[in-house]
Amino acid sequence: MQFLKTLFWVVIAVILVVFSISNWTSVTLTLWSGLELTTYLPIPIFAAFLLGLAPYFILHRATKWSLQRKLTQSERQLAETRALMNPSPAEPMQSGTIPPSAAPIAVPPGVS
Repeated sequence: MQFLKTLFWVVIAVILVVFSISNWTSVTLTLWSGLELTTYLPIPIFAAFLLGLAPYFILHRATKWSLQRKLTQSERQLAETRALMNPSPAEPMQSGTIPPSAAPIAVPPGVS
């Protein structure tokens, strides 16, 4: 599975490099107050992509954190419930001792 994940990211990186090389042209961006920025085309495209990705990435991480917290709390409650349903013995039996219910009983005379 790790190989497929690595292969996926390598393919994405190759696609981005090919895109950047084929679109490496100079563009002029007009900013506020007549300020102009001369840059290469892939840079503002990638910046816009990352700017659009950021809110969804933050939302994803917040949701993952919240669900992980809820899962941890549920697992803790499950462990507590199991501990209440299956109590461990108060004291372990020592080797060589007989429990009270297993003690031999006296046999009345005449009964064989």
